[in-house]
Parts: sequence; C-alpha cells; structure tokens
Amino acid sequence: MDDLLREFLTETNESLDVVDVELVRFEQDPNNAGILGNIFRLVHTIKGTCGFLGLPRLEALAHAAETLMGKYRDGAPVTGEGVTLILFTIDRLKEILGDLEGLGNEPEGDDGDLISQLEAMSAAAGSAPAPKVDEPKVAKGTLADQTLERALRPGEVSLDELERAFRETESEVAAPAVPEMASPPIAPEAKPASAEKKSAARPAKAANASASEDDAEGGVKGQQTLRVNVDTLEQLMTMVSELVLTRNQLLEIVRRHEESEFKVPLQRLSNVTAELQDGVMKTRMQPIGNAWQKLPRIVRDLGNELGKQIELEMHGAETELDRQVLDLIKDPLTHMVRNSADHGLESPEQRRLAGKPEKGTIKLAAYHEGGHIVIAISDDGRGLNTDRIRKKIVEQNLASEAELEKLTEAQIHKYIFAPGFSTAAQVTSVSGRGVGMDVVRTNIDQIGGTIDLKSVQGEGATVTIKIPLTLAIVSALIVESAGDRFAIPQLSVIELVRAQQNSEHRIERIKDTPVLRLRNKLLPLVHLRQLLGIAGGEPLDETNGFIVVTQVGSQTFGIVVDQVFHTEEIVVKPMSSKLRHITMFSGTTILGDGSVIMIIDPNGIASAIGTDVSATADEAEADSRRGDARQLISMLVFRAGSREQKAVPLSLVTRLEEVAVDKIEQAHGRHLVQYRGALMPLISVSGEMRLKSEGSQPLLVFSDAGRSMGLVVDEIVDIVEDALNIEVAAEVPGMLGSAVIKGQATEILDIGHYLPLAFEDWFKRKEMSAAALTRKLLFVDDSPFFRNMLTPVLKAAGYDVITASAAAEALDILKGGDRFDVVVSDIEMPEMNGFEFAEAMRSDKRLAAMPVIALSSLTNPAAIERARVAGFHDYVAKFDRHGLIAALKETSVDYAQAA
Repeated sequence: MDDLLREFLTETNESLDVVDVELVRFEQDPNNAGILGNIFRLVHTIKGTCGFLGLPRLEALAHAAETLMGKYRDGAPVTGEGVTLILFTIDRLKEILGDLEGLGNEPEGDDGDLISQLEAMSAAAGSAPAPKVDEPKVAKGTLADQTLERALRPGEVSLDELERAFRETESEVAAPAVPEMASPPIAPEAKPASAEKKSAARPAKAANASASEDDAEGGVKGQQTLRVNVDTLEQLMTMVSELVLTRNQLLEIVRRHEESEFKVPLQRLSNVTAELQDGVMKTRMQPIGNAWQKLPRIVRDLGNELGKQIELEMHGAETELDRQVLDLIKDPLTHMVRNSADHGLESPEQRRLAGKPEKGTIKLAAYHEGGHIVIAISDDGRGLNTDRIRKKIVEQNLASEAELEKLTEAQIHKYIFAPGFSTAAQVTSVSGRGVGMDVVRTNIDQIGGTIDLKSVQGEGATVTIKIPLTLAIVSALIVESAGDRFAIPQLSVIELVRAQQNSEHRIERIKDTPVLRLRNKLLPLVHLRQLLGIAGGEPLDETNGFIVVTQVGSQTFGIVVDQVFHTEEIVVKPMSSKLRHITMFSGTTILGDGSVIMIIDPNGIASAIGTDVSATADEAEADSRRGDARQLISMLVFRAGSREQKAVPLSLVTRLEEVAVDKIEQAHGRHLVQYRGALMPLISVSGEMRLKSEGSQPLLVFSDAGRSMGLVVDEIVDIVEDALNIEVAAEVPGMLGSAVIKGQATEILDIGHYLPLAFEDWFKRKEMSAAALTRKLLFVDDSPFFRNMLTPVLKAAGYDVITASAAAEALDILKGGDRFDVVVSDIEMPEMNGFEFAEAMRSDKRLAAMPVIALSSLTNPAAIERARVAGFHDYVAKFDRHGLIAALKETSVDYAQAA
C-alpha cells in the first residue's frame, strides 16, 4: 500500500468519525447552518478524494450522500429517516475502507440498494417546498449557455455550477469592501462555495473542521501538528523506561557513596530524565472525548430501537489520559452507556406515570483526582431492583438466602458483576445474555482501576470508574515482608501507620479478624506474609508492624508489612504467563540495585480479603457509630458561675477579650462595655451577673453583621479538640447538654439562647426586607451537634431553616413540594454522601436550578473539583461561618436574578 492511500485511509476514517458525531447533533438542531456546512464539506472532500484516487464505489456512495445533504442545505426539511440513511451510508463507507486497508484495493460489491434509497430520499426532499431565501448580491456578469453532450458522472459538476462557484467566491473576497455583502443570508452560501472550490482544486486534509473554519474566518495560522507512527512512540516510551531504570541504578550507587564526585551531575541527569519522561508521556496523552466520540450515535440508535427518548450529557471530555488506557476503556464505557439506556431508563409512558419527564438523561463526567481519572456514568432511570437481583442470585446459586440476609444493599448490587448474571426478562440484540458487566470489571481490573456502583431505586444509578492516568511508569512504595521486597502503587496508598502495643494505634481483634481503630473508624487488616503464604513457619507478630492504609473503590483496608523503605518511580513490566493466574500481583519491576520484585495489585488484595472481613469491620464500626456518634471538633473550655466546666465550639467565638473592670458601665439595668466604637452588651451564663471587683474581666465575644455580644466568664481553661457526644440532654435554657471533654463532664452551651438576650432583634433584623425574612434554607448534616450549632447562625442571617439528618431524608423533603431558596449540605455523610446528594438533585428537573452549597472539613483541590462536577454552586470550609454567610448572600442574589 503506497503512502498516499495510507494517508487517505487515516484522514477519511477521521472525517467519517466527525461526520458520525455531527449528524447526531444536526438531527437535534436542524437549523444550525454551521453543523450542516461542516458535514457537507467533509463528505464533499471524501467524494473528491475518492474520485482522484480512482475508488468508484466509495465515490458513488459519497456522492449520493452529498446530494441528500445538499437538499438539506438548500432548505429541505430534515427527517429522522434521512439522517438514519446517511448514517447507514457512513457505516457502509467504513466497511469498504476496512476491506480496502486489508486488501490494498477497493473490494467489489453492489451498493445500488443504498444509493437508490438515497436518490429516492433526495428526490422526495427536492419536491418539498424550500423556504424562500433572499438572493445574495453578487457581482454582475453574464454566464454563457454551455451544454454537455453526455450525462454527468458521479462526482462531476457542470460548467455552469463551477462558474457560479467562482463568481460567488469572488464576491465573498470582496465582502469587506461592500457593507451589504456581509449580511447574514450570504454566509451559509459563501462558505460552502469556498470549501467546494478548495476541494475541487486538491484533496483537502480532513483535520479539525472547526479549527480550519476559524482559520479561514480570522486569517490566523492554525496549530501545526505532525503525524507520528504509534510504533515510534511506543519505542520511544520503551527507551525512556530503560533510561529511568538506569537512572535509578545510578542513584542507588550514589546513595552508597555520600561524597561521590558524580553526585551533582547525576542529580542533573535525574532531572533531565524526569523532564524527558514527562514530555514523552504527554505525547501519549489523549482527551477522553476520543473514547466518547461514538456514544452519541450509539445512544441515538438505541433510543430509536427501544422507543425511548434519551439525552446524553458529556462533561470533562477534554480530560486527558494515556492512549493505552484510553483504548482499554472504550468498550467498558460503551457497554455501561448501553446498559443505562436499556436497563436503566424507563419507557416514556413509565416515566410519565412516575412523574418524570419523558426524556431520560444519561450523564458522562470525567475529572482528575490525584493520579487517577474518575469517570462517572449516571442515569435518572429506575435504578437497580434489589429484590430481582436477590432472586437471580439465589436462582443461579451464587449465594443462599441466609448469606444474602447478612449483606447490605450495596453488597447485593455488586453481584451484577458476576459472570453470566443478567436480570433482563428476555434476550434481545441489546442485552440479556449475561455477558458484559463481568467483562467490564475484568477490563477495569486489568489496568489497575476500580469500579463502584450506587443506586437509588426509582431515581437512577451511578457507576464510578477510577483508573490510573498511565500504566507505563508509576510511583510505588517499596515494602518488605518475610525478607522479600514488594512494590505497592502509591496511587492506592492513603497513609502509613505504625502500630505498637502501647501506642495510640493498636491492632485489635473482632470476631478473630484483625482491625485497626483509626480516627474512630475500624479498618480491616491483612498480613501480607500470611496472605502470600511466605511466613516460613515464623509466628505472626499480632501487635506490631507497619500498616499501609489502602483504598480500592469504596473499600479501605490495611496491609501489614515488616518494613517500609521509600517511594520510587518504577517501570511496570508484564507478568510472566506462568504467574498471571496469581491475582495479587499486577506485574514486576527492576529496582535501582538490580533486584527484580513483584508489584502488589491492591484490587487482588481486596478480592482476597473478601467481603467477610470488610463486613465484620463494617458491622463493628456501625455498632461503634450507633453507640458513639461523635466527631472531632475544637472546643473552648471555660468556667462561669460555678466550678463545673463549660464549653462552646471555638468556631462560634470571634475573640477572647479581657477588659478592665472599671471600663464596664451600666445603663437601663444592663452591663455594657465600649467595644470597637460601639456599645457591647454583657451577658451572664447563669443569669446572675458576677463581675470581678478589680483587675480584668475575661469575656467571650460573639459577633455577626456589625453587632457583638460579650459572654462573661470566670476563667478560660483551655482550647481542646475532642470527639463530642452529648450524653445527657439539658432541660435548662441555654444548655444543649453534658458531654465528656478530655475525661471530664462538661456542660455545652447553646449560643443561640444568649444572642437574643443581647439584642432582641438579633434573629429578626429590622433592616432586613420582608422577602429576606421568608427565605427558606434546607440544612443537611448527619451530625446533631453541627445542626444545633449552625442553625442559630443561619437563622441570624435571615433564613427560615429546615434541617435534615440524612441526604435521603433531604430528598424526600425537597420532593414533597416545599420550596427552598438554597440548600446547604455536608459532604461526609453515611449511605449517601453530599456529592451523590447533589447529583441526585441535578438529575431531577424540578430541583436542577436550586442553589446548593457544600459544607466540608475537606478543602483540598480534588474535593472542590469533585463538588463542582457534582453540581455544587459553592464550597465552604465547615468552620468558616463568615464564608458560609457570604456564599449564601452571593448564591441568593444569583438565584434571585436567574428567577
């Protein structure tokens, strides 16, 4: 095959992929002249190039499709049947191109059936009355009447048409000098003419269509690119990998010789190698949108086949990942979207009965999170039917009824990834054979990724895939167990913990399962030497060890090892075929000292642990939570009126002040002090004012919106951070109850009680408008303390606050018909977290426009980006009261303007 034909195949396949996507867009927006012009130009270029290369079969098909597109461009009404026919033609063209690539010449065949249908459709479209379009003003001239003795062949144009194209092109060039030539009616005609002229002159390259259009309009030189063979890039990547290995070996030598003269040049070599590695990795990166390119067509065809109205939303198509990873996830993504369309979305009638819009929505979102890329596929359909899944599990003998009773709903849902599992009532061309979801999981596991599933029956399901950006060179943690070293990919490692018998972190046993109590959460543990069977007869040390806290999907566990060395960039080598059946290893690598070690696969470890260990830890943790629903917060501990300790959340306190006793004044029976240019009322905790007779009086100052209140205390004891659990509720006004703080019983103050004692109108500001006082806010937080703490603050800001203790409860309130102006939601909640709550709101058309503010103790960039993708309008740190009020004001103004 010569180079010209090879380049033709590459560019034509790219053009057909673009036409595929553009046709689906054009069907949804038939009045968009830009999309139509782009399709017409691409098909016209393909036809012209086929004629130039002597490929009559391809040329005849492209000509027939171009003719029908020309009718649409001339104003004929666009029909779904016409678009479907052109899409069939594109598929036929791809088949012929595939055979052409394999055989080296155009295969024989008869396309008369398709061409006759296209011609009939063109004739029908031509007989339809076209809308009247104002004639463009063109340069005057005379056209000689020229007649051709024979009929035009496919791909040929008459001399009259060619002459007219030249004249229209001349008028387009002259347009800037003549104002009336720039009128809108000319634009749709002038651009295609220009494109036709270019394609007639020479076979144009099918590069980025939109970019070339921009270049033509603005006269800006386009970005220069160069085609490079993939094999060349792979070879370059291999050489860089070898260079990294050599670099690691040299660095290992330098580590052993501290005073080596090679230390500085080797450090420079290391930096250059890292830069080269980064550059080569970038050449392999491609936008994930390339894997999504065919999905709009697939969704359109499925919608027609299943009789469903489906809208596909795609966010984050520009997110980049390695080409090798991209190729491996194309099929899983396609299957997940098909699954959502077939199993997830209901028919229009069922959706209408369920109170949903007839058109269902499938959402695709991609975003970076650390060294991973996260892809979420969600739909607003029926969700998973747990009862049906449970029934199928028993029918297929995957588990017994007794075993299923012990499992949570989420664990039951994971059985859909079992081989041969399907809940479809009958086998169709789309689904029902029980092949698919297990293949999806296998493909994701092969690239070191994880797949997670969330479903709410009647509201939809979300599948979250988390995969590494690249498979070639990864950062790994080198550990040792039973004298052997292993590499654990650092992307899966959350933290390292040293467990010792007398330390804060101790290994405990629950139902003979080793667990670690880490920040009030129980973590299941597995000893690596025991799991791999390399203990060598030595007894396990049950109390000491290094614990590598690892996360796989939603499952978190600890791997106990003997030693932890350092992190190192390793080159991943494939496993030997004789070892591939061992699921706990994902590959091998060579360390800097030349040692060959195995790379641990966290997915394999998670599978080996099994659900029993995780279920034990989850059960124990649930028991712990039920008896001790606590959260670490900063508290200000003080004494006031008695010797008993009292405490208030530090986040509510504006300042700690000490004022001279002689500066405290009295007016109308109230104690006041001049504070920052205004009078600040002083309030006693007990109701009876007891001030010091001399010296300084300690005060806790609470401020909001220009007003301040001083709470009189006897002494400030300490600022502590502790888990808070109000064990005894208080009946005394001003007290939330009693809790144990640092081992001592402490009374927790209700600041919301004292604020109106300072200013009666604190909660109903006179300067507020009536509309501001009627704003309704839904506050969602699973912690009773935070609800009690922030509700007075939100009320003070002028909101009528309704609280919910869980995301599911909040959704029920929202769907109950009550109208809210804004929703404030915690992120870290059990069962349904804040991200899933926001996504559920966005999937409901009635709630989609409602502002939602995230409230979280996590403020890292990844969490903020995840919140943005989920649909939050703003993201505020949990203890930033002023930030929350500012976000509420800004969001309320935007919402009011939008309304």
